Amino acid sequence: MPRTILIADDDPHIRQLLAFALAKAGLESIEAGDGEAALQQAADQAPDLIILDINMPRMDGIEVCRRLRAGSDVPILFLSSRDDEIDRVLGIELGADDYVVKPFSPREVVARVMAILRRVGARPPAVESAAAPLGHGQLRLDPDGWQASWGEEPVALTVTEFGILRTLAAMPSKVFSRDAIIDRLHGPGFAITDRTIDSHVRNLRAKFAGVGANDVVETRAGVGYRLGNCGA
Repeated sequence: MPRTILIADDDPHIRQLLAFALAKAGLESIEAGDGEAALQQAADQAPDLIILDINMPRMDGIEVCRRLRAGSDVPILFLSSRDDEIDRVLGIELGADDYVVKPFSPREVVARVMAILRRVGARPPAVESAAAPLGHGQLRLDPDGWQASWGEEPVALTVTEFGILRTLAAMPSKVFSRDAIIDRLHGPGFAITDRTIDSHVRNLRAKFAGVGANDVVETRAGVGYRLGNCGA
């Protein structure tokens, strides 16, 4: 069974970035945007490890850790924007298993998560090997480098935009419904609306239009999206 990681951080971009990185390593994730929600998710879902931001609304990570440690030995990896010895020592003394300072590399966080799971006797799944670049027509995607380009022109994409395009490019002949795209990005049951996917696709098209690409994503009315001709 895949291990489940609770990501507790008030920044949705960080949660999304870490969820994507953990999924690549074969780990499932659940999310919480504040301290109280983190405690509730920990009680309801019994995650195998918690990535816990120190600075969160409604209850900071220090207090969350203190309450968790009153009755649980779940592994905890702290995230913090404050890189000073007091925070570091306090986090470890409270019972945290490790500590990462923002800004961080998602790969570093995943490596630390896997190391903690090994230390506590869990058997983490094998890390995904380097992903092969994807190409179709003028479009090029480097999944490991999170880089997209059109011909020789780089195109800066958000995590979600890159995830959508990678999903389409991996199966260029397939039409993906919006629900299928959401499942590929976040897993089944993730609460996100069809309009959100449509908005990301509009942004994708606008960014590629800026480098002269007008056929990156094709709409199939009443069904969903597929990869366009991409200048092929």
